[in-house]
Amino acid sequence: MLRTPGAWTFLVPGFLARQPFAMLTLGIVLLVEDTTGSFGAAGTVSATAGVAMALCAPRAGRLADRFGQRAVLLPGIALHAASVALLVSLALSGAPLWALLVTAVPTGASVPQVGPMVRARWAHLLRDRPGMLPTAAALESVTDELTFVLGPVLATALCTGVHPAAGLAAEGVLTVVGGLLFAARRRTQPPAHRRTRGAAGAGTDGGPHASALSVPGVRVLIVAFLGVGAVFGGMQVSLAAYTEHIGQPGLNGVLYGIFAAGNMLAGLGYGALTWRSSPRRRLLVSYGLLVLATAPLWAVDAVVPLAVLGLLAGAGIGPSLITGFTLVERLTPPTVRTEAFTWLTGAVALGQAGAATAAGQLVDGFGTNAGFAVPPLATALALVTVAVLRGRLVPAAPDAPAAKGPVSFRPSRPGPVRDPGQDSGGDSGGDSGRRTRSG
Repeated sequence: MLRTPGAWTFLVPGFLARQPFAMLTLGIVLLVEDTTGSFGAAGTVSATAGVAMALCAPRAGRLADRFGQRAVLLPGIALHAASVALLVSLALSGAPLWALLVTAVPTGASVPQVGPMVRARWAHLLRDRPGMLPTAAALESVTDELTFVLGPVLATALCTGVHPAAGLAAEGVLTVVGGLLFAARRRTQPPAHRRTRGAAGAGTDGGPHASALSVPGVRVLIVAFLGVGAVFGGMQVSLAAYTEHIGQPGLNGVLYGIFAAGNMLAGLGYGALTWRSSPRRRLLVSYGLLVLATAPLWAVDAVVPLAVLGLLAGAGIGPSLITGFTLVERLTPPTVRTEAFTWLTGAVALGQAGAATAAGQLVDGFGTNAGFAVPPLATALALVTVAVLRGRLVPAAPDAPAAKGPVSFRPSRPGPVRDPGQDSGGDSGGDSGRRTRSG
């Protein structure tokens, strides 16, 4: 996969450009807490930026699908750099909280969605080799996890060792440098799909969906990714509260590092294997492992068992994310693929923000371990939803070629649509006959 022509030209700047994604909210917390003395104010400003990022990311992805990645990246980079500079200036000058909140909105909304754009480039470059897409999804999952490990460490080191504003300043610089380098690699970006309104909102290129959100399977995957985000947010807050409670706050980084290591190792192993079962079944299995691993967290009161459960929880996250991104690539046409990826990454960010808030409230109201109840509750609800609506996670089967008018999206794979061993065992919900028909 890495020998694909042009791959390294966007992977390296893409890795650099996605570091700010994990630095922004923590950089805001450290700066605002230092200038206001209030963790509550810092958390509110940070959450505002995170929610704005989650809500606006799909719009940026949709524009990238329509006009090209470069056309969206360049103005977004400029707006983000200006917003970060203004937020830093306001915080250092002692501006009121409402001013910080107002500035946090464009700061979060303009974060470049480089991760989804990298995934869209892989889908474009590997369109004739779909068997490599799970490996690409695994690589991107590991890269994302490295981002969430390295980004916060860099932001914390700069804010505590250099200046409280250094973390956000570095975030802005990385956004500009990495984003411009990534945007310059025009040869590997997917073609723009400009669409005009036609019948039933279809595009002139034959794509049947005006938005990725109109694909039922995408909506199901958003629920799944909200649960994954809840694990990230709940673990971050709860681990910090637990290690502070036992008087060893330095263990927070160790425990979260073990949790992240489980994610990365599972992602590497998952991507290296050739799977015969369907992605839908693999999603249910990996998500079930995630629920089981997080369920006993609230009852644990020792470091070693907590580390083991964290490792298992991370092992459930990696395959869940990889399978979700693999499914969304199969469920959506190229005309809305970047938007679909941004809906999923936005769901993770939104779930993370909501879970961090909920876990913090539970810790304050009911004790240190109460925050650990958030990940199992969120993932259990998501698993039930995905299991009930699993029939929507099957790509459309080619029935008969249409003579005229808008055509439905079909997976770009030769031969039968059904994967080897797909949904054997009768969980197909009665649709296996239709899925085995070839075009």
